[in-house]
Amino acid sequence: MEYKNYVKHVEGKKVSDVFLFALSTCVWCRKTKSLLNELGVEYDYVDVDLLEGPAKRSAVEEMEKWDVSGSFPLLVINNSESVLGYKENRIRRLLGFD
Repeated sequence: MEYKNYVKHVEGKKVSDVFLFALSTCVWCRKTKSLLNELGVEYDYVDVDLLEGPAKRSAVEEMEKWDVSGSFPLLVINNSESVLGYKENRIRRLLGFD
């Protein structure tokens, strides 16, 4: 999976395996990153719009496993739950901050 070479890691408290597919220009993606930072959780993310070629294709293929719409942000938690869009209450609940 080529996109994994471009994943960025944010240090924090390990509450779950949290991965965010985002766009560098998306306000809702920035809000999701801000929420995760505010909660102080560890997470990884990739800005899909900054990828090219095989890396971009592999990221899109991985996203399609969770949602075929191609919308952002897409947050994957413990490789078992996903949140499409900025849904603060659901994100808080899934990460144990409700």
